[in-house]
Amino acid sequence: MIDDKIIKLASDTKNYGLKNYYTHHSNSKNHICGDKIKIQLVAKKEKIISMRYETESCIICQASASILSKKINTFSIKSLKKDYLILKNSNDNVKLPEKFKPFKDLLKKNSNRVECVVLPFKALIKALGK
Repeated sequence: MIDDKIIKLASDTKNYGLKNYYTHHSNSKNHICGDKIKIQLVAKKEKIISMRYETESCIICQASASILSKKINTFSIKSLKKDYLILKNSNDNVKLPEKFKPFKDLLKKNSNRVECVVLPFKALIKALGK
């Protein structure tokens, strides 16, 4: 059963829908379940300014993409891979930085869906060539 909080996160479509204004873009696919995501970024120097996305994915991935698009300016391009690995390898014993709290909440009830949660991060890393 999907939590109401996850449904609310996934239904926040403020940054959903691609536009023809970006500095970086990519597509990624989760080969485990078939989720797909397309992202467009606007980045300047070492900072990501904005992110837009479209998905053909489960609600967990949609919620993760929505969260990431809203919090994108808290992640630096320089530490993106490190941030991705921290999230991907997190467990209940690891205290994550505050910027990861919404993602941790997603994983709490869906620990077997880590790949769905991190797919937007994979697309982000691919877009930036990191």
